[in-house]
Amino acid sequence: MLSLSYGKVKRKSIDTVEGLLPESFDGYNIIEKDDIVLRLTDLQNDHTSLRVGLAEERGIITSAYLTIRNRSNFCPKYLYYYLHSFDIAKGFYGMGAGVRQGLNWDGVKWLKILAPSVPEQERIAAFLDAECAEIDAVLEKTHASIEEYKKLKQAVITQAVTKGIRGDRPMKNSGIEWIGDIPAEWDVVRIKNLFDYRNERNFKPLEEVNLISLYTDKGVVQHCDLDETTGNKASNADGYKLVYENDIVVNIILCWMGAIGRSAYFGVTSPAYDVYSPKQKTNSKFYHYLFRTNGFSGDCYKVGRGIMAMRWRTYSDQFRAIKVVSPPQSEQEEIVEYLDEKCEGIDDLIAKKQQYLTEIENYKKSLIYEYVTGKKEVV
Repeated sequence: MLSLSYGKVKRKSIDTVEGLLPESFDGYNIIEKDDIVLRLTDLQNDHTSLRVGLAEERGIITSAYLTIRNRSNFCPKYLYYYLHSFDIAKGFYGMGAGVRQGLNWDGVKWLKILAPSVPEQERIAAFLDAECAEIDAVLEKTHASIEEYKKLKQAVITQAVTKGIRGDRPMKNSGIEWIGDIPAEWDVVRIKNLFDYRNERNFKPLEEVNLISLYTDKGVVQHCDLDETTGNKASNADGYKLVYENDIVVNIILCWMGAIGRSAYFGVTSPAYDVYSPKQKTNSKFYHYLFRTNGFSGDCYKVGRGIMAMRWRTYSDQFRAIKVVSPPQSEQEEIVEYLDEKCEGIDDLIAKKQQYLTEIENYKKSLIYEYVTGKKEVV
């Protein structure tokens, strides 16, 4: 069984528990080595995915993908690189039909392809194979470095919000599996003792409110206007929930994946989110850090309910019943100051690595484009 992921045709276990598998593989396409696979659905909304892959072995793949086979004497790798370059130049967008813009063989078969001599195609493909292998090695190493920094950040946060930053001192068992021992002067309480559930609704017109949304990857609550290009901005804000500065916003569907964040300002947010206001002596920034640890995400999942991963919900009653640590207010503030500084430093390092990734990826794209279109010649 094969799948198209990040522009690569990869083997996928039929016994996997990740993702959705059909009850039957009847109707799947049988593909051979050097077949080209194209995912040409949802062209309207998804402008970032890589949509072209080259099969390296025989297998089956969903018929939702278009699979094409070279019947000429053309070099298969050259054809792949050419269509890949067309893809990253966003050539497929605007070609599809329907509400979500889909493209089929009737549309693809009319694409014109530059046709250098077969020996030159083979030289181009061999050159790009060698160059791209070196670039991919650099990209892989950089990706790994970014992941290590992310793990470091998670470890720094978890250590600080569960053990404090004051060094060795008397400890006690927290009774929370993923936390273990905590400083003796800390308490263990349920979230409902630290935050009140806020259910204030908005009735002002959209143009009179500050529409905000929760960005899952960093747990950042931001102006929704920053994401207008996705087409997800609301047409009105009737019944939206009010959010105040320092409130915690929780996506009940994805909070077990870290979709929790603290708002830095007043606004309104989707009624699909839960909003919590901090009680006295509760530093919401401290709990922003705690709520986004892997251990807490695991607790959100344990108390949630539903069917399948993307329909798993942690409702307010379950969320508020989760037990967490409660340091003295002064120590919460001390930990927040420490983590703000530490995380800013790690985030800066990650940002530099990601900028380097972008530069290398752009170089790879331009390299492929220049050689498959004849702008540069392999000598």
